Amino acid sequence: MVKKILIVAGVTVAMVTAAAAADLPHPQPVYQTAQVGKMPIGKSPVGKGPIGKGPVGYPPPPPVVRRY
Repeated sequence: MVKKILIVAGVTVAMVTAAAAADLPHPQPVYQTAQVGKMPIGKSPVGKGPIGKGPVGYPPPPPVVRRY
């Protein structure tokens, strides 16, 4: 009988401790405001080419000329 009471008391203390720990404040990530209208110097716009075009910065391939 005493053993059951000790087990119930231990479980109760564990649950109260877990509930109290869940209420503690957690540090939130710090967000930086985005710079609007400023291009980062020294970085190229990789992957920002128009859709359907080749990579930015390379000359276009020559046209295909065929004779039949």
